[in-house]
Amino acid sequence: MEDKLGIYVAFFTYMAVMLAIGVYFYKKSKSGMSSYFLGGREMGPWVTALSAQASDMSAWLFMSLPAAAYLFGYQACWIALGLIIGTYLNWKIVARRIRNFTFCFGDAITIPEYLQKRFRTQSPAIRMICSVIVLVFFLLYVASGFSAESKLFQELFGIDYRLALFISALTILMYTFLGGFLAVTWTDAFQSVLQFFTIVIVPFILFAKIPADGIAHVFSGEFMSGTFFSSQTSNFTGEIVSGLGWGLGYFGMPHILVRFMAVRNADDIKRSRIIAMLWVGIALCAAVAIGLFGRAYLDSQGFTYASQAEAERIYLRFASELFFPWVGGILLSGILAAIMSTVSAQLLVVGSAMVNDIYLSVFKNTSESKSVFFSRISIFIVTAVGIALAWFPESTVMGFVSYAWAGFGATFSPVILLSILWKRLTLGGALSGMIFGGLSVILWESFDLHAITGYSSIVPCFLISLIIIVVVSLYGKKPSSDITECFDKAVKM
Repeated sequence: MEDKLGIYVAFFTYMAVMLAIGVYFYKKSKSGMSSYFLGGREMGPWVTALSAQASDMSAWLFMSLPAAAYLFGYQACWIALGLIIGTYLNWKIVARRIRNFTFCFGDAITIPEYLQKRFRTQSPAIRMICSVIVLVFFLLYVASGFSAESKLFQELFGIDYRLALFISALTILMYTFLGGFLAVTWTDAFQSVLQFFTIVIVPFILFAKIPADGIAHVFSGEFMSGTFFSSQTSNFTGEIVSGLGWGLGYFGMPHILVRFMAVRNADDIKRSRIIAMLWVGIALCAAVAIGLFGRAYLDSQGFTYASQAEAERIYLRFASELFFPWVGGILLSGILAAIMSTVSAQLLVVGSAMVNDIYLSVFKNTSESKSVFFSRISIFIVTAVGIALAWFPESTVMGFVSYAWAGFGATFSPVILLSILWKRLTLGGALSGMIFGGLSVILWESFDLHAITGYSSIVPCFLISLIIIVVVSLYGKKPSSDITECFDKAVKM
């Protein structure tokens, strides 16, 4: 018990600070929907960049990517490279335009609301469809966070997985429920700094612990199942495309796009991009290194993880065993930071979709105070469903995240890109692309077409959605002059 006292103190101190931030911003979030969901569009470059990357990476950075590198070697680098490219293109192409477009098209505060105003339609159909997509795929994402934090609490405190599930969900719910966008964004910024330093320090310590022959093995071309350049599997092209395809998901992630929408000044985005790229590039490389070095270290100890679910505990093990208790507590707080930052951002997006895009579409005269109240109730409901989805200990973070990432990549990514780049886009094209993109992901995953074709769902389903959008738009009626004029105005901002 004494050995873990330092871990417990560091852990609970961190949690107390996060909850204190939520309470502090409680009063600041009472002024209305824009404040609660976008912080009044007053986020500076540092907070924007750090909160975006913190809410992006989640426990996946600490658990799933190291596990993939542990099991599959240098092939995991393709996923990291795809994410680095996707991050850059998202900041370079989407960030400034989505901020300006959402402002020009009626000062929209959510992605579904933006798309309705983008096409100048009074019908709530597109907002309803978008909200259903957000709800379905974010439920999986939220479940991944709850599952990851439960495994963390289980590893740390030795408690039952399902009890840990309730504790983790309650912790995240409390400060999201209280503070809204300001609390989530500022805690994300703080947590991103903690995430960065904790993910970077572990591979250095691991490297020092590996025997000399183990280090040579890590850098050999025969390390595990393959390398970054070759593979023992029959479909290496599919592995490359599937890995790089992860970058396509960025363009459609509502919890990342909302950070762009909340930027105080569009001119700040260039600075944010530089900060974000340094953060994500170093952090992803460190995560892969943990898996590679961890495999060599554990091999030297005669220990092996046999599955993805087991290997996702690799960072937890090293943080607890290789460091002094106080340091281990800080390192484990890093993974807690990753989980809390992402899940809280996702809960907030789901809450905004359910209230701003569904409830207010029906009850138009509801006061802003009631809207914020109902959004908090919806967050509570989503939390309960997320607990149900994560109920089984054998569930994997990678499984939940890859499904949700593909879902958003095939539904929102093509529509968002074309909405800010292509003036000819029509409402019919957008609706068709989102519906067929979402259905294609569900079918691809349900029938396990990855095993048959060698390609994960995100790339083919993204292309299906993109083609349908373009074809339907070209055969549909051209957008009105009002839409094209606003489009041109937003481009020039």
